[in-house]
Amino acid sequence: MAQAHEVMPSIGDMRVVDGEVVFEIRANLESFIAEINLTETTDTNESAQAATYDELRALEPDALATEFQGFWPQMAQGITLTADGGPIVPTLTNVAADPVGDVEVVRFSVFEFSAPLPSDAQTVQMGWAPEFGVLVLRQMDVPAPYDGYLEAGALTDQIPLAGGGQATAWETFVNYIPVGFDHIVPKGLDHILFVLGLFFLAARFRPLLLQVSLFTVAHTITLALAALGYTQFVDDFTQGSLGVAFIDIVEPLIALSIAYVAIENIFMKGISPWRPFVIFIFGLLHGLGFASVLGEFGLPEDTFVAALIGFNVGVEVGQLAVIAVMFFFVWQTVRIDRGENEVARGLGLYGIFGVIGLGLLAMNAADFPTVLGDPIQILDMPALLFALTVTVMAVLCIIAITLRDRLESYRRFVAVPASVVIAAIGLYWFFERSYGTITGA
Repeated sequence: MAQAHEVMPSIGDMRVVDGEVVFEIRANLESFIAEINLTETTDTNESAQAATYDELRALEPDALATEFQGFWPQMAQGITLTADGGPIVPTLTNVAADPVGDVEVVRFSVFEFSAPLPSDAQTVQMGWAPEFGVLVLRQMDVPAPYDGYLEAGALTDQIPLAGGGQATAWETFVNYIPVGFDHIVPKGLDHILFVLGLFFLAARFRPLLLQVSLFTVAHTITLALAALGYTQFVDDFTQGSLGVAFIDIVEPLIALSIAYVAIENIFMKGISPWRPFVIFIFGLLHGLGFASVLGEFGLPEDTFVAALIGFNVGVEVGQLAVIAVMFFFVWQTVRIDRGENEVARGLGLYGIFGVIGLGLLAMNAADFPTVLGDPIQILDMPALLFALTVTVMAVLCIIAITLRDRLESYRRFVAVPASVVIAAIGLYWFFERSYGTITGA
């Protein structure tokens, strides 16, 4: 279930009806009206328009529809729509806003616009401005329909009105790789922290490979099963017996998995006999979390397998990118801890990293008042969180190098403190998500 401030893709269905091309868009209208840049924002709390967004969230459906009708002329200017290469003008024909409902959950509403087609039109092309965010566009009621995932202001290909514009399996595979990557970096902080929890147990290739491989196999299994609909019976059971969606149970457990691996890092120096089994079980849960993302906009039916594999490859590339960056960051400290005489080089390297971190913090100084007032908000500010991570990790590595004569200085001064922070975040999320599931908030 999408949280109220989470940025989600808009879903569009395109049809030709009585000589007009008609687009029915399921979207979060409040984010449009508040003029939040949805390409640059992953959480509406991060934007300067957060207060306006929250005010719109509380509007009744008719009032929200009226607000959107007033905003439409501005939105229409950001929509590109052509027939056979020539511009056609979209007209808003309907707005249906969902009830207010649970203000902690994203409210999706539907708006429809259309444009008359020239009598001999063969193709259309559509796109909208980057600030409107991701659009998943699906052609309806034709054979081999077009299906596109458009982000950062991308335009569709020329879509044949009679059908036949469906992407090949290879094109679908390639198109869904960045979708999976984007779900990890920058949007998947919970998955990033879990992978880093695996990394900090031991920055060695073999134990890391074992853990990541088990995690990958497990989440691939449940991602595929969930995407194919084979886990629906579990959701039906929890809805009927507990009155909550299965994903609302999964999300706290994912947070608990983050806390578990980090806490074990603090007390264990190597892979325990039970850790591989625990990682596999938690990997199954993370796969269900990935599946909930795909469920928000679905997968193309005829190239389902290619899209699923592409998404999963993107997830794996994102995870490996996170590991590679952290490995690059701490490797010099690990080498010195193992006896390599490169102290001066290490201190110089982490001094540079520290300066870079401070520079990034200065670039995000405008967010300091928000974080000082509510420190937990930093979890919704990827740029500031990254800057702080770089700075703190540089300091910890300098301490570990300076105190290199201490036994296991890397573990004591880098891996354990980092794991403590990861565990604290995981526990916070676990209690927050559990409370939200229990209370419905």
